[in-house]
Amino acid sequence: MTNPFDPTAYRNEQPEPAMPDDKKKMGSVVENIQQLGTAVTPAPTESNIFCMTIIGQVEGHLILPPQNKTTKYEHIIPQLVAAEQSPKIEGVLIVLNTVGGDVEAGLAIAEMISTLSKPTVTLVLGGGHSIGVPIAVAGNKSLIAETATMTIHPIRMNGLVIGVPQTFEYLDKMQERVVRFVTSHSRVMEHTFKELMFKTGELTRDIGTTVIGTDAVRYGLIDAVGGLGDALRELNAMIEMRRASIPAPGGIPQ
Repeated sequence: MTNPFDPTAYRNEQPEPAMPDDKKKMGSVVENIQQLGTAVTPAPTESNIFCMTIIGQVEGHLILPPQNKTTKYEHIIPQLVAAEQSPKIEGVLIVLNTVGGDVEAGLAIAEMISTLSKPTVTLVLGGGHSIGVPIAVAGNKSLIAETATMTIHPIRMNGLVIGVPQTFEYLDKMQERVVRFVTSHSRVMEHTFKELMFKTGELTRDIGTTVIGTDAVRYGLIDAVGGLGDALRELNAMIEMRRASIPAPGGIPQ
């Protein structure tokens, strides 16, 4: 027997009408505009190239404020491991627009990129400053946009600093790690890089140098000036060379 005081006894048992396809499409378009700024997004296609972005500030062992755009090294490292292990990925494109950040986190990312067995190309767009420099030179081939810049300056330390000689020695050793990595993965000479690093009078509130596109190539930091098309062309050429060098299952080179 139905309870007249039970409000659920009188609920509408009819299913809700399905949303028309036009309304679904309109909702999807509005969401795309809100999230991506465009009404139509390109359909995703499977690619043999993995694209990784290094943007904002490279975050280290301390979490930065939420308003900062950051690249977390604990996110980047597993992606690089997955790209190295995936048989579908034949090359990695690293796009940089970073102000720098944590030295050890940046060096860890740079070391991971430089030790990949698959072809890698780095492309500096906007800026590849500070610890972004080692990441920019870590690939097999490095390119920089004509208007992009790279700031080279000595490392600095935040937080508590103890005024003893050991502190300076620690900073000097860490700086040598950066210098050694950059000079061993690019054509820049050590004395040239240190001269750019310790230059005075160019930066108003810091010691160092800002180099623009063609200057970075002239100093030997970056291999060439170019954009996205050039980077993909270089990467595809290296992928083809790698395919040709891998022996076929019967032992005959492809």
